[in-house]
Amino acid sequence: MLEQAFNSVYSKFKLHFYQEIFRRFQDREASLTTVETFCMESIQALGSPTINEFAGFMRISPPNAAYKVNSLVKKGYIRKVQSASDRREYHLEVTQKYIDYYNMSRRYIETVMGRVTARFTPEECGKLEEMLRIVSRELMPEVGLPPGREEEM
Repeated sequence: MLEQAFNSVYSKFKLHFYQEIFRRFQDREASLTTVETFCMESIQALGSPTINEFAGFMRISPPNAAYKVNSLVKKGYIRKVQSASDRREYHLEVTQKYIDYYNMSRRYIETVMGRVTARFTPEECGKLEEMLRIVSRELMPEVGLPPGREEEM
């Protein structure tokens, strides 16, 4: 029962995102492929990874990662920023263009969370938050994020 309930919520978040993506395709606003969307979400979650860090996390070859990154740079969704400590290294940063694209998903999360806080007591919301943090920190070790990024998710 718990698994079904979680899957239902997760699926509805995904489906809402897909609806917004297709709406934008009709308006000619969307220009990311499905794989590029996955890449962008990963880069954002990792903070400002290098191409090698991104490749390692995604378990793809550095040349494959570089190809994907270059496509995203050309489309204006990320930029390469030279490291101040190691001039040979470049970090990937999301641009405002991607943040605007990503916000269509964030806005729905904010809407649903507003409904949650209106429907449940502060104690119930606190318990839900505690449980979600435990799930994220302790029960999903396969998805290791850099230190500090877990709190931002």
